[in-house]
Amino acid sequence: MNPTEYEYLRKFLKDNSGLDLSADKQYLIESRLLPLARKAGLSGIGELVQKLQGGARTVITDVVEAMTTNETFFFRDKVPFDHFRDHIMPEIIKARAAKRSVRIWCAAGSTGQEPYSLAMCLKDMSAALTGWRIEIIATDLSQEVLEKAKAGIYSQFEVQRGLPIQMLVKYFKQTGETWQVNPELRAMIQHRQLNLLHDFAQLGTFDVIFCRNVLIYFDQDTKINIFNRLARQIEPDGFLVLGAAETVVGLTDTFRPIPERRGLYKPNDPRAAAAKPALVAAAPRLAVMAGR
Repeated sequence: MNPTEYEYLRKFLKDNSGLDLSADKQYLIESRLLPLARKAGLSGIGELVQKLQGGARTVITDVVEAMTTNETFFFRDKVPFDHFRDHIMPEIIKARAAKRSVRIWCAAGSTGQEPYSLAMCLKDMSAALTGWRIEIIATDLSQEVLEKAKAGIYSQFEVQRGLPIQMLVKYFKQTGETWQVNPELRAMIQHRQLNLLHDFAQLGTFDVIFCRNVLIYFDQDTKINIFNRLARQIEPDGFLVLGAAETVVGLTDTFRPIPERRGLYKPNDPRAAAAKPALVAAAPRLAVMAGR
């Protein structure tokens, strides 16, 4: 891969997925895209770039998905789910007592472990949610990982990562060497393909937004843009949950951190960002979503 091809791929990935690669990440592109080029019967990355420049839709999708990081596991980092169980939902239940409905968005939901973890938390508090309408929307850039999430089938290794044994027994059925989430839990989640760089107003507003471990891959301007647009999709008393390495501090005043609750944020004025021009990236040919 020559320098011109690398610069083209850097720009292509940023425009199509938000992934912001530094100048020294050529090895990362080569390690992920060379196998893809060989699988497609191409001579190398140079020919792959030619396909991208020609607008080959399948190649565009394959390249974006190959460069997407899909690291996730059940109840990842634990703390956000403790917040969800002990702080977020008790407040939501009290605030929505008349409405009796809650909408939750898992942005960059990957292969489904995060939304299923939230669904298990909600099932465990079902006594307090009897008669409630519960919506969990899980979105991701990659159609491939969304299909896995919809199926809800995981290996022994995957269910051993973070999933308490009592929840495994209660909410999964074993078939051979794999485990599948039970139908009732799967029915709680809607899986949709979405690119965080694109407009997501069509999703409506949410009481809780989990947007964890995806913004770390974006540059500062893209983060600010996404935060400002998230603020327009969250209820005034809603909650935003970020990853441990992510923060709004120094980037936007549309959210404020909740003291002593790491990764948890409240909107300041969620409609204020509406007055600001959205710096949405030019929509590429691919209708995909940013994730992990």
